[in-house]
Amino acid sequence: MSTAQPPTPQAAPAWQAAPGSAYPGYNSPIPVVRTHLGHAVASEWTKIRSVRSTMWTLGVFVLLVVGIGLLTAVVVSESSSDDGLSGENPLSFGFFGLLLGSMCVITLGVLTTASEYGTGMIRTTMTACPSRGRVLAAKAIVFFLVAFVVTLVSAVVVAMLDVALLTGAAEPSGGEWLKGTVGVSLYVALLGLLSLAVGSIIRHSAGAITIMIGLVLAPLVIALFMFSESLEDLRQALFEYSIPNQLSVFYSASLTDSGPSGWDPLWIALGVTAAAFAAAFALLEKRDV
Repeated sequence: MSTAQPPTPQAAPAWQAAPGSAYPGYNSPIPVVRTHLGHAVASEWTKIRSVRSTMWTLGVFVLLVVGIGLLTAVVVSESSSDDGLSGENPLSFGFFGLLLGSMCVITLGVLTTASEYGTGMIRTTMTACPSRGRVLAAKAIVFFLVAFVVTLVSAVVVAMLDVALLTGAAEPSGGEWLKGTVGVSLYVALLGLLSLAVGSIIRHSAGAITIMIGLVLAPLVIALFMFSESLEDLRQALFEYSIPNQLSVFYSASLTDSGPSGWDPLWIALGVTAAAFAAAFALLEKRDV
């Protein structure tokens, strides 16, 4: 009489979890990697370089900065003698292009965050990276680096061209070169970063862009129409702390005799941007996407 043999143990299929596994039902063939900020930064870099609005906006920015800065220097050099330029800082002629070009940086900063709310892409982003603070931090890092590098290259190019054209102007010192290139590039990048935070708070592209353009232009325009003597102190403050005046400080060509000087505009922009980001982070955690 034959006896039944016990079944021979078979190896578990590749898809089945090993005994004692935390997931006894299934083992994914895809390796599981703990995500970190670097992954979010890589994702945001892919986004910002793959959309056409980035190339168009930055292209117009470079055209405005270099084109207007060069045109201003050409007009001044042709209309003035060498003696008339002896006290001029040739770097200061880059101010006009950067002031107009900053509108492009503001627009791109707003679109970096607000456009995702308009298209609904933000839901996919937050699903892929549930850490909302990490997403906003990654957007800020990528945008700041892009804005700073593009502004720095443009500022250096226009500064070198202006110095070469205005042969009768004073030779800029090392400190003037630093402020007129690196300093002003940091300021413009921070202005764009502030726009990014406002875009995250408002969640509407047109509204956030309108607010930022108003922030840039409104104080100076309002001050121009304040004729009452009782408002003289307010008028002076609006002039001193307007963004165009703060931008001109980096070229040692302030619109007023008082107010911010040296590197003060950079610290002011840093403080305002930090406050805006604190509000953006707080609201991002409380509101639905």
